[in-house]
Amino acid sequence: MVTVERTQTGLRVEKNLLKVLKGLAEYLDMSLGDLVEGIALHAFEGRAPFTPETLEKIDQLKAVYGLTLTADDAHRLVEK
Repeated sequence: MVTVERTQTGLRVEKNLLKVLKGLAEYLDMSLGDLVEGIALHAFEGRAPFTPETLEKIDQLKAVYGLTLTADDAHRLVEK
């Protein structure tokens, strides 16, 4: 185990993406913060954060919550 110091943040996230992330965190039995930390740490090293089974679950959650955004949309999002 590694001891860390965490801080509270006011992170803003697209609503359907947040629903998928929350659903995935629940599925993986972890907190949303732990999930986001894990995704970021994997991305920083160019490593894939999810197994094929988890990617299937993500696809299911995306369908349920209507998430149609892709990585190609990442730098083109505009708030209404």
